Amino acid sequence: MSDPADRPGDFATSDDTLLGGRLNIRQPVKGHRAGSDAILLAAAAPRDGVSRLVDVGAGVGSVGLAALQRISGASADLVEKDADLAALAEQNAALNGLERRTRVLRVDITQARDRRSAGLIDDDADLVLTNPPFFDAQSVRASPDARRATAHVFDKSPAGAGAALEGWIVACFALLRAGGRFVMIHRPDALAQILGAFGRRIGSVAVLPIHPNAQAPAHRLLVTGVKGARGPISLRPGLILHDDAGAFTPAAEAIHRGEALIDWGEAGPRKETRTPR
Repeated sequence: MSDPADRPGDFATSDDTLLGGRLNIRQPVKGHRAGSDAILLAAAAPRDGVSRLVDVGAGVGSVGLAALQRISGASADLVEKDADLAALAEQNAALNGLERRTRVLRVDITQARDRRSAGLIDDDADLVLTNPPFFDAQSVRASPDARRATAHVFDKSPAGAGAALEGWIVACFALLRAGGRFVMIHRPDALAQILGAFGRRIGSVAVLPIHPNAQAPAHRLLVTGVKGARGPISLRPGLILHDDAGAFTPAAEAIHRGEALIDWGEAGPRKETRTPR
């Protein structure tokens, strides 16, 4: 990691690398920073059958850009309502040579009129990736850091707890074409809300638990499904991130270095074959 860039106030930035140096990211020093959640979500995306992807709640663009690097010929919309983070996403697209394949759209995904005005077309994307806020304002005390709070906690919804997450998911589905794939990462205790939001909009749902170590309960879930499909839900073998000494397991290490992807059909990750850009 480099020294913080020369920026005033609480928005100093650092230049970092992810995926074993494959992805360059400029991100805030304070607040929410790209880490395992972003890497796992990007690794859970398919590499085939995708010409247009949307990263919803993109932050500085780490998920969408990581996926775009390995999906040859695809384009990406990085959707982020925070102006400073959206500006960093634009910089990161350029840092990785992906600016011609990327649009950064500053918009609240849950506002249908606003997203249409921004150029987001419903029923058009092959793939939607999203790492939504994990909590609603009624259930937790938000961080005093404004950007960390925005990344982790939904604004208070007049419809009550859980409604904000459902609205976010439904908005993501609106962007997908029939047969398009949705992939998200979230908390295990939100699974009932997630499946409730899915309803009959999406099928062939698969859930993959992520465990911090072999003795611990899952602390994250990767969830995927296909718009308009009617296949049953399946629970995949879990991914263990750390061994007893606290180091990454071989499977997790390969994913974090960009050498393997999440395999939704088998127990282990599949090896990544890099496609030249």
